[in-house]
Amino acid sequence: MNITIEARHMEVTDAIRQYAESKVEKLPKFYDNIQSIEVVIDMDGGQPAVEIIVQASRKNTFVAHHRDADLYAGIDECVDKVSQQLRRHKDKVRDRQGTPHGEV
Repeated sequence: MNITIEARHMEVTDAIRQYAESKVEKLPKFYDNIQSIEVVIDMDGGQPAVEIIVQASRKNTFVAHHRDADLYAGIDECVDKVSQQLRRHKDKVRDRQGTPHGEV
């Protein structure tokens, strides 16, 4: 799994990079087939915006955006949004498979 952290119009400090990496490393527990995760932090109008893009197998892409005055809170909210998307997708895939033979 590839994790990329980028910044636009600002510099990413080591503390922010480590915090973002530690948060997005937990995403594979929601969905196993994650190929890459990209975190984009943008300073737009003096307020940081966070975007997380998760590429999964079979060309599934999950995207979350959040703008907050606190960068760490923005990262948390984005991770929460993406984890909800991954959880819903995993439930859909699991429900589509049906029950195994012999179970009622």
